[in-house]
Amino acid sequence: MPSPPGAPSFSLGKDPTAAILSESTAAGKGSLLSQHGSQERDESGNEASSHPSLTKARPDTSRTKPPNSKWRRYLSTVKWFLLDQWFLVALGCLILISSQVQVPGSSQSKKELVVTYLCVSVIFIVTGCTLPTRVLVENYARWKVHLFVQGQSFLMTSAIVYAVVSLCATNRNFLDPGLMVGMIFTGCVPTTISSNVVMTKKAHGNQALTVVQSTLGNFLGPFLTPLLIEMYIQSGAWYTQILPRTRAGGFGELYQRVFMQLGLSIFLPLVVGQIIQNIFPKPTKKIFIDWKINKIGSLSLLIIIWQTFDQAFQSGAFRSLKGINMVFIVFISIVYYAIWTSICVLLSLPWLQKKDTIAVAYCVPAKTPAMGVPLSVVMFSGLSTLTKSKIQIPMVIFQGFQIAAGSLMTLVFRRWIRPGEEREDAEKAQHGDGVTKSG
Repeated sequence: MPSPPGAPSFSLGKDPTAAILSESTAAGKGSLLSQHGSQERDESGNEASSHPSLTKARPDTSRTKPPNSKWRRYLSTVKWFLLDQWFLVALGCLILISSQVQVPGSSQSKKELVVTYLCVSVIFIVTGCTLPTRVLVENYARWKVHLFVQGQSFLMTSAIVYAVVSLCATNRNFLDPGLMVGMIFTGCVPTTISSNVVMTKKAHGNQALTVVQSTLGNFLGPFLTPLLIEMYIQSGAWYTQILPRTRAGGFGELYQRVFMQLGLSIFLPLVVGQIIQNIFPKPTKKIFIDWKINKIGSLSLLIIIWQTFDQAFQSGAFRSLKGINMVFIVFISIVYYAIWTSICVLLSLPWLQKKDTIAVAYCVPAKTPAMGVPLSVVMFSGLSTLTKSKIQIPMVIFQGFQIAAGSLMTLVFRRWIRPGEEREDAEKAQHGDGVTKSG
């Protein structure tokens, strides 16, 4: 006889009471499992449980952290900084080495000749192979930017230096006269070339504009720098008495030296690099960009800086000065660089793009001792070796600081320009998707 709907069914040969107890026990276990499952769900949702025994069995470990997580974070930051600023670390090591061991004086001229031509040529052949020709030509045509950058590089910097030197000259016992003349030379010489190009690229600035302004400044330097120096020392201040009254006047040798270096180590490698890039575009991109062979430019710049400091330490220039004078030269170099950079950046922001502003920030405050050192010999005959060394010291110290500061500034500039670069990449990606869909 069939059972009515909803009634419990019993198997033949089994006790009905046992069957009922079995079903009730199973129901109780199911309820307990359901309660335990809800407890797990509560724990996964970070809610408090009403069952203390189950809470002890499943402790909350979501807030526990390994005790050495802070140290790992610090070590990771230090590692990133050392890898990103390896150039700065290497620069410090090279300056330390050059202070202890120098190339013999008899080989200094050969070393300078090889480093000046070979390393600068390497930097500019890399630049020529990686810089688009169209961008380079467009930046050469920007005459307003030329006037803006060169006017600050020669006039603004030299005027500020002369004001500082005039203040220092009020106390004859404060600063060595050779250093004062050297400071005037530092303010009047043109911008440097190699470090500007390397640092602008690291900072994601307009490298083409830097190449144009650096080469243009060094082309104008042999003509403008002697005129500015003569104008400032014509005041007849007491510190100019260390200079000979008769000028050497042999500027033909200076012009020959500067323009031969510009032609052979800058313009020729740049043109060769452009030719290689346009004839073999894909292999050039793969070698210099994908394989990162362009890093060789930074290594060449390190060798150039080592050469400068090696020559300065070998001449004994640093040993001839009082400690307080050296401290002041380092301090005033920092002040110069900060003021010049701030002025050129503030004047650039209203009308130049960020990439152009970065290029200007590297071109205006930078100074090259490569022209100031031989210029002091050409302009003034009869200078003693000690006096020559003192005149060169402000230029050498400023060069070391400008390289260190420029390397650190790449961190700031990259962070500043990153949103714009990400926006440009997104627009390019959208444009590429649109072209693909339309095709």
